[in-house]
Amino acid sequence: MPDLEPNKLRKQYLEIKRQHPDEIVLFRLGDFYETFDDDAQLVARELELVLTSRPNMYKADGVRVPMAGIPHHALEPYIARLINKGYHIAICEQTTTDDKGFFKREVVRVVTPGTLIEPNLLEASRNNFLAALVVAEGRAGLAYADISTGEFAVTTLQASNPWSPARQELMRLRPAELLVPEGAPTAALDNILAPRTALPGWKFDPGKARNVLLDHFGVSSLAGFGIEQAPLAVAACGAIVQYVRETQPAALNLLTGLSTYSLDEFMTLDPATRRNLELTETLRGGEVRGSLLGVLDATATPMGARLLRQWVNQPLLDVARIHERLDRVAAFHGDGVLRAEMLAALKPLHDIERITNRILGLTANPRDLVALRQTLTALPQIVERLGNDGTEGKDTASHVSLSSLVSRLDPCTEVLALLQSAIADEPPAVLGKPGIIRERYSEELDGILHATSHAREWIAGLEKVEKERTGIKTLKVGYNKVFGYYLEISRGQSDHAPENYIRKQTLVNAERFITPELKEYETLVLNAEERILDIETRLFKDLCRQMGAHAPRLLTTARALAQIDVLAALAEAAARHGYVRPQVVAEPLLQIHAGRHPVVEQYLPAGERFVPNDIVYEPGECVRVITGPNMSGKSTYLRQTALVVLMAQMGSFVPAASARLGVFDRIFTRIGAQDEIAAGHSTFMVEMVETANILHNATVRSLLVLDEIGRGTSTYDGLSLAWAIVEHIHNHPGLRAKTLFATHYHELTDLATVLPGVRNYNVAVTEEGDHVVFLHRIVPGGADRSYGIHVAQLAGLPRAVIARAQAIMAQLEASGGRAIKLEEAASAQIALFPETNPLLDELKSLDLNSLTPMEALSRLFEWQARFAGKESAK
Repeated sequence: MPDLEPNKLRKQYLEIKRQHPDEIVLFRLGDFYETFDDDAQLVARELELVLTSRPNMYKADGVRVPMAGIPHHALEPYIARLINKGYHIAICEQTTTDDKGFFKREVVRVVTPGTLIEPNLLEASRNNFLAALVVAEGRAGLAYADISTGEFAVTTLQASNPWSPARQELMRLRPAELLVPEGAPTAALDNILAPRTALPGWKFDPGKARNVLLDHFGVSSLAGFGIEQAPLAVAACGAIVQYVRETQPAALNLLTGLSTYSLDEFMTLDPATRRNLELTETLRGGEVRGSLLGVLDATATPMGARLLRQWVNQPLLDVARIHERLDRVAAFHGDGVLRAEMLAALKPLHDIERITNRILGLTANPRDLVALRQTLTALPQIVERLGNDGTEGKDTASHVSLSSLVSRLDPCTEVLALLQSAIADEPPAVLGKPGIIRERYSEELDGILHATSHAREWIAGLEKVEKERTGIKTLKVGYNKVFGYYLEISRGQSDHAPENYIRKQTLVNAERFITPELKEYETLVLNAEERILDIETRLFKDLCRQMGAHAPRLLTTARALAQIDVLAALAEAAARHGYVRPQVVAEPLLQIHAGRHPVVEQYLPAGERFVPNDIVYEPGECVRVITGPNMSGKSTYLRQTALVVLMAQMGSFVPAASARLGVFDRIFTRIGAQDEIAAGHSTFMVEMVETANILHNATVRSLLVLDEIGRGTSTYDGLSLAWAIVEHIHNHPGLRAKTLFATHYHELTDLATVLPGVRNYNVAVTEEGDHVVFLHRIVPGGADRSYGIHVAQLAGLPRAVIARAQAIMAQLEASGGRAIKLEEAASAQIALFPETNPLLDELKSLDLNSLTPMEALSRLFEWQARFAGKESAK
């Protein structure tokens, strides 16, 4: 075959690889995608494939060319594994052939982590963002796009150190890929897990980027997008458009709009706070189950799941917008029948947001169009049910708010009619197989099908006719791509074949024949099939173009459905878990009655009940110092307060008997001990860095959750720092944020006597003999003990260690905290672990060779009695 000419093939590959030096080139050869040279070495290692070589293909030095291949039908799973490892892949397809039959090949797509559109490579409940960041002179432009949904947004950040807010926003977005200028000092982003792709600096040039955007959107000014006077925002957006044009050009059709946003619209949550509050994943391995999102997510569609994740990550700051969301949740919460019917109606719906964008990009398959048809067919019932939910006895504001959302549900009747008339009921899953287009949609297609129907019927009935005519029971009609249609007869009866049968192939157990008449009908059928495939492919792509014209309407409907899904899910979570609607006001209030931790209460052991707690800040109260033992509920109390505030501002009902809350601009948390070895930071350094960030950036409208500040150093250092931090929060005129300060330093309770905004609270404990019972209730006043030794005993420390610790504690309390004398400590250790032991001495002195069994048993009995006597004496 001419395509196997090794020198010509090698030259073709090297030319393509020269154009894509930074990507793994998957080079189509028949039924495989092959990799060569260093790519083959890498792919074989990463995918655990066998490394081979191609006969008669050599490098310039005479060494055979290494190869590693992937079957074409199994491409996506292998791509997914490479993408997850951060690699970029250039897919090189066979396109046309020359007059000698040699295939021309070209790269049809570059696959990168941020430019995925294939459903099997995307997580349905999470956006796949491609982000771009450019920083200069105290400002930063940050843009992101999800080409699978068409979302495209940008913001400008301004700060003395713009890398800090950029890092926080990237931690919220969790992009799949981040574009940065070559040579940019991105060390501040080292903890961002997204793979970074460095682009030439000129691609971030504001002038170049502006022209790219003007051309892409077909406008004469960027003022309509709000970025005409924002050069860094323009640069970031332009870099994304250029990158998509180079890697996935068809996806440019998906980026039809651009929205600008400001961080001032949303509550700011730094990475430490997101981690400590376990908003979307747990600290124990990053699972959604066990996080706030895991508790709230009762969504029925992938569109709703993605939107709920965004709401959890971006609580609102505008009281009116918060009320609008709460009104809509209340509409579903107050009508259990409506809520249940709506979630049931939404569940069968497909991800029309991503389907619409695949249609726009001409990458949709026939099953995508069937899914869209099913969704649009079900839409009128949803619109009717929401529009006729009734208002009698219901919250009018909730009804009006929900109705305004329902008005955005466009049934897209033209698209539905097109799908119903054009697409077969059960088309094949992919293009390239017949049966996609419904009968009577295309006269041209119907004409070919009708003209060849006799030939198809003739071939279909041939086997029965020939069996009856020849009397050969083993005769059968078959087909393969090499020989076409044939008549097969078993070897034992092949001698009885009629004279008009022409022998075509001999097998071990059978002979295959053709007839002139069979080949004539075969030509009719096969030529027709090729034409049918061409026509159906052309009609299908034309359908996609027609529906693409309605993409804005489809996407508006998709996003309205996503909101309805989230609102119904939040109402379902509220009804299921006993949440109430919070009162969100402009005044700086923090009043929660019988508040609960939304996650902890769901995972208590059977039979245990979560103990609710109040947190009601009095006028003038600023810092609440909370003391009490470990394991008693301090950390839960701190976290649940932050989560109740966050849930209220995202528009959710909250786990409490009632809540009246102001709007907080930020939530800061300093909880837990961890180090950053890679950055050279100890546990205590991380603690101090996070605390410094809080003190520099918190405002009077912030909520501070601080747990055990100062515990990573010596007692006096830690106490001094904790004391000074509380004073700073209380006294700084630009701070005075509402603060929950949990500590083991009981000395801090003295601050309440000198600072009017400090209040003392503690975790109630009751003692029953030697046992301590934690009541998990937060009550006014300071704790007088830590009960740390008791907690250590519950954790299973050896009894000897517990006893020794109790003795040391008694001496410290008796001496007023002075150090224990060294000789006392030494004698105590000797008593616990003596250097000699009479029992061991006797054991060593035994002559085992002369000891009889009876003597051995007698000696063991004696030692046991002696040991038991000493234990009872203790």
